[in-house]
Formats: sequence, structure tokens, C-alpha cells
Amino acid sequence: MTSPATAPPPPASLKRIVTASLIGTTIEWYDFFLYGSAAALVFNKLFFPDSDPLVGTLLSFLTYAVGFAARPLGALVFGHYGDRIGRKKLLVLSLLMMGGATFAIGLLPTHATIGTAAPVLLTVLRLVQGFALGGEWGGAVLLVSEHGDPRRRGFWASWPQTGAPAGQLLATGVLSLLTAVLSDAAFGSWGWRIPFLLSGVLVIVGLWIRLSVDESPVFKQALAQAEARKADRAAEAEKLPLVAVLRHHWRDVLVAMGARMAENISYYVITAFILVYATTSAGVSKQTALNGVLIASAVHFAVIPAWGALSDRIGRRPVYLLGAVGVGLWMFPFFSLIDTGGFGNLILAVTVGLVLHGAMYAPQAAFFSEMFATRMRYSGASIGAQFASVAAGAPAPLIATALLADYGSSTPIALYVIAAAVLTIIAVAAAKETRHRDLADVAPPADADRTTAPAADARTI
Repeated sequence: MTSPATAPPPPASLKRIVTASLIGTTIEWYDFFLYGSAAALVFNKLFFPDSDPLVGTLLSFLTYAVGFAARPLGALVFGHYGDRIGRKKLLVLSLLMMGGATFAIGLLPTHATIGTAAPVLLTVLRLVQGFALGGEWGGAVLLVSEHGDPRRRGFWASWPQTGAPAGQLLATGVLSLLTAVLSDAAFGSWGWRIPFLLSGVLVIVGLWIRLSVDESPVFKQALAQAEARKADRAAEAEKLPLVAVLRHHWRDVLVAMGARMAENISYYVITAFILVYATTSAGVSKQTALNGVLIASAVHFAVIPAWGALSDRIGRRPVYLLGAVGVGLWMFPFFSLIDTGGFGNLILAVTVGLVLHGAMYAPQAAFFSEMFATRMRYSGASIGAQFASVAAGAPAPLIATALLADYGSSTPIALYVIAAAVLTIIAVAAAKETRHRDLADVAPPADADRTTAPAADARTI
């Protein structure tokens, strides 16, 4: 039976919540992906001009990876306060931080103007971006998961996930338009700044929408229960969310980290590294590569809700495993198609890769949310997702570029993604199916010294 805390909200309310989460995550990912595309296309010349072109690209991707290094810290800080004071407040803060850093990049002087201070400042702003994104993902998916209809949680929770391809679509689209209408000299001189400055407008829109939604009812109920328990047990202090996660959900954190390996690595190879590979090894123009990613991202956006809905019918694990196996099998055909240099083959390679990626990414929001108890859910989901990104998405373009430089072949890169797929298959196969769980009833294992504690006390610790 559906509990009061998890009863479906009115359709209009749920759609407003989904819209707020989607627009917010789209803006955040636009900011994050814009940096990745610019790192592949122009940052090597603007901020590392004294390096060999491929070495400059490696250094540019290194600053790109720095943003991932800050994401676990963001997950810890935002997760802690998100579990203590609510999801909504932290989501507003993450949006402001991300948008502010991106806007500042658009105003940043280059190496030609201020020398080595330019890449240093660029790295600092990238750290702010990563910190903000580390807290954004968990809050956005939880706000929808905890509001939504439990029977269609996979579908509704997948909509904030579409913010990633939507942000990629927006970032790549703006860059593609600018490279089409501006000369290379104009784009390298000032045109690259326009997409970063546009972030300021997008943040204002996202902030207005995000402030209009209410806090998660599941969280409010859990908070009220926690306050009541503290009043009844004045001497007993509530454990920190991070401590509770590591005590009760360490296996779930490891599963989430393993599940992200193939999803994260394949995505950045397919969307970020491809801009380097297609232009340097396959002889494809910068404009053609951007257009290929643009078209594939639109398809990616469309299929994510479909994969989420399928996870409501057959389970999170089968859909996730389908994506991991599919991505691993697709890597060799992926590079073979790009090597032909044909635009149609490029679109086919990237589109199929992103469709298979979507089978992992779509159920991920509901899957990770359902693993953790309410009062440690923001921390648990964020830590599992963002700590994995340091080993997965952060170095993926860097490793792929280094492998290309050392071997001059796509084979080691394909094997790299396949190895990640194997790790994900093992992690997801070891996980329990979660789609039937009521988020208000997901509880940690009983402590050895509290096995007789009333069930009501364990429900939403």
C-alpha cells in the first residue's frame, strides 16, 4: 500500500517539479559540457600556446579532469546539508555556483594577456564547477524520485537525467552555430566567450523555476520523525549522514561506483574525446564532428525516458546490464565507422553509442535513490555517483588522448571502454533489484546492538 509520504502528487505539481529539475540539470550540464567541448577545440591554443598541439590538448583535458576531482567534495558537502536541511536549498546554491563560475570563464583573460595566471584561474573556476555539479545531481534526482509516483519512478526520475544530453545538445549547438558563422580567427579571438557568457541568462531562468517548487514530502516526513525521536531521546544524537552511509550502505556505495564505470567512461569518450579523434585521426572537420554529436545528443535525449519507463516494467538491473553489455560490444564498430570519415557513419557511431549509454543512465536515478534510506539518501547517492566520476569520467578523455598519442590506434581505447563495461556488469549483477521499494520504507540494516528497535524507528533514519 502506498504510504501518505509516497502518494503520487497531483499531475500538475509533479510536472512542475520535473520541469524544475530538468531545466536546472540542463543548465548545470550545459556549463560543464561547454568546458569539455572548448577544451577539445580552443583551450589548448588559448591557455597552453607553448605546447605541442596534442600535448596542449592533453593539458587542456587535464584542467577538464580537475573539475571531476572536486565533485566528490561537492557530493560530501551538499549531501550532508541536503540530508540535514533539505534538497531544494542546496539545489539553488549549486545552480548559482555553477553559473557564476561559467560566466567568469567567459570573462577570463587568456595566456597571451596574463601569462601563466590564465591557466591557473581557469583551473580554479573548473574546480568550482566540479564542486557545484557534485552536489547538483543527487539533489535533482531525489527531488523528483521522492515526489513521484512509485509505480513510474523510473520514468519520472529519468527526466532529470535528460538534462545531461540536453546540456550537451545546447552546448554543442551553440558552439556549432558559432563555428559555422565565425571564422576560425574570430572564434578563437572572442567567439568562444559567447557560450560561457550566455550561462548568466540561463541561470536566472533556472533559478526562477527552481525556487517555485516545494521540498520533497518524503524528506519532510523523515525530518519530522527524526526531530520527534530526538525529542523523545534527548541524550541520543543523530548520526551524521556520511557516517550512517558508510556504516549501513557501504556495499550500496560500492555498487553505485562500479555501476558508473562504463556509463561515465563511455559517455566522455563518445562525446568529448570524439572531437579530438575525429578531427585528428579520421580527417573530419571540427564542424562535422560537432554536428554529429549534436544529432546524436538529440536522440539520446529522446530515448532516456523510454529506457526509464522500461525499467519500471522489467527492473533497473536488466536495463542497466543491457546498456553495459551493449556499450562494450559497440566500441570496435564505433571507431571503425568513424575511421571511414563519412558524416553518416559518424552519426551512426555516436548515436548508437549514446542510445546504449542511455540504457545505463536512465534507470540510474531511480536505482541509486532506492538503495538508500531517506535521511542519508542525498549523501549516499551523491557519494556513490561522484566518487566514481574521479576514476571514470575525469580521466577518460585524458587517457583516451594519451593512448591515441602513444599507439596511434583506436584499439587500446576500445579495450579501455570494454574493461570498464566488465566492471559495471559485475557491480550491477551483484546488486539487488530495487524497483518495488517504497522510498519511505528503505531502511538500513539493523544495528547489532539495536535488533529489537521498533520498525517505525528504522523506516526513515
